[in-house]
Parts: sequence; structure tokens; C-alpha cells
Amino acid sequence: MKIAFYDTRPYDMLWFDPLLKEADIEPQYIQNRLDKNTVGYAHEADAICIFVNDHCDKEVIERLDEMNIKLVLLRCAGYNNVDLKCCEKHGIKVYRVPAYSPAAVAEYAVAMLLSLNRKVYKAYGRTRNFNFNIDGLIGFDMRGKTAGIIGTGKIGQMAIEILKGFGMEVIAYDLYPNKDLDVEYVDLPQMYARADVISLHCPLTPETKYIIDRGAIKRMKKNVILINTSRGELIETRALIDGINDGIIGGVGLDVYEDEEDYFYEDWSDKIMKDRDLARLITFPNVIVTSHQAFLTSEALHQIAQTTIDNVHSYLNDEETPNRVIAPEY
Repeated sequence: MKIAFYDTRPYDMLWFDPLLKEADIEPQYIQNRLDKNTVGYAHEADAICIFVNDHCDKEVIERLDEMNIKLVLLRCAGYNNVDLKCCEKHGIKVYRVPAYSPAAVAEYAVAMLLSLNRKVYKAYGRTRNFNFNIDGLIGFDMRGKTAGIIGTGKIGQMAIEILKGFGMEVIAYDLYPNKDLDVEYVDLPQMYARADVISLHCPLTPETKYIIDRGAIKRMKKNVILINTSRGELIETRALIDGINDGIIGGVGLDVYEDEEDYFYEDWSDKIMKDRDLARLITFPNVIVTSHQAFLTSEALHQIAQTTIDNVHSYLNDEETPNRVIAPEY
């Protein structure tokens, strides 16, 4: 079997190569992202493996069908970049990696929170220039404050566990509450009114797109810290910028951005940043933007590779697995 891997990086090959060799699968590594212009690169493959910023839309899927490719492997949990209904129409099966390392993403979200609150990034920048002044670096004790978690899947549950360890009161919102979870579920208006920190851990769906919009931000507690390590389109960017300017939002940690695909994972240091909203966000002194790296631990990369290989075996053996993604009924 031959699999075309799109948007591949050196760390992908490091973890996939030994497992693919053991499974007698031939990889075709493609640095380009999948779209209508690059789908043809996989014409000799039996399957494709894609990541978060690859485009598997109707035009791409129809071309995959023409090339007799009936398997799409996602090496991530989210699947908003795949037209699932079109895949089903053409008999193409889609598999994902639903839980590669909940700890990796949850820990990264908390790391962003700590850095924003205690101004670690500012202090580091100063001392690198031998400036040891601590004016403007005041934070707050997390113990006794309220954290709001939106999305209580495996990553959200891990974030709840960590934040409770800091002595925070944790409240949660989920479209499908987990009755077995030891947390207080509230509606979104209650969360916005009570939370000192809000962290997003939900998938991007029609129901959750812009779950943080202008109206939501206006209801939030003054100086709230907002963390997003899930999907960029959960937050309405222009509303976020206005919320920062209006002094409602005291800090923002973004590991994702709604128009990240043209910029994240690429070096733009010697180019003109054309996305004015992204450029504006980066200039704010109370905003940290990183390049969709919350998943990036050795444990997570190993699990992504292993689960992807397991998904191939499930497909070849026609075995049932919860990793297969079926088009939801909206």
C-alpha cells in the first residue's frame, strides 16, 4: 500500500518512517498542502494522509474518486476541513486520530495562561536585553479564581483537572454535558459573567463557529483571559480585537487563528504580513500567538503515527472503529 502524506514536516517522517516500514506501507511525503492544485501529486497512491490546514473539499474529493483513492487519513482530531458528505457520496472512508495526547494540548493551554497572567514572555524579553525592571509585570493568584472550560471532551477534562490543581473554581459548557464529570455545567451567559479565564476545547462545527463573537465578549468579565488551542474559527477575530481595545479582554493566548493556513508553519520573518488582523493581534502587548503547536510533544507524535497505522489496518480489514468519521446530521 502507498500513502501520500500532505503538509509533511521532518518530525512527521521521524515518527512515521519506522512504523510504516514495519507495516509494509510505502510513504510518499509531500511538503505542499492538499488542495485542488496539489491533489494530483497523489495519483500513484492508494490513500492520502492530511493535517489541519489541508483542503479536502468537493473538488478535491471528486478528483480523489477519479484516481480511485478511497481512504482519507487525518493525523489530527478535527475534521472540519473535510467535506464528509461528499466523501460518503463517493465511497471514500475518513479516519481521524481522536485522542493523540489530551495532556499535550491541555498543558499547553495552561502554559499560555500562566505566561499571560504572570507576564513571563515580557520578563524574558526584558532580561534578554539586561533590563531587570519589573514594573508592569503584575499578575494575579489563580487560586480562588474561576476558570471556564468550553468543551469537556478528553482535552477539556484534562484542563479541568490541571486547573483544579491550582485551586481554581472550574465551570464548564458543552453542547453534550458529561453527567459523570465532576464539574459544574453552566450556560454561556453565566460563564461569561463569572469566569476570570476562558479556555476553548471544543471542535469546530456549525454550532460552535464564532462561539466567541461580539455579543459574547460584551458579556465577559472585565480583564478576562481567553485561551484558544482548538480551532481558529471558534473566535470572531474582529470582535476579539475590539474586545482587547475596549479593555474587556485582559489577555489572549492563541495557538490557532481563523485564517492561519497561509501563515502557520511557514517562515514569514522576511516578508510583508498581508493579514492585517493577524499582524494587529501580534502587536498587542497582552497577546501571545503561537503556530498551532499545542500538540507538539514526542508522546503525541508517536500516538498520531501509531493510530494512523491502526486506522489503515481497520480500513483494510473492514473493521469497525470509533476513529472512522461519519458525516453528522445537521
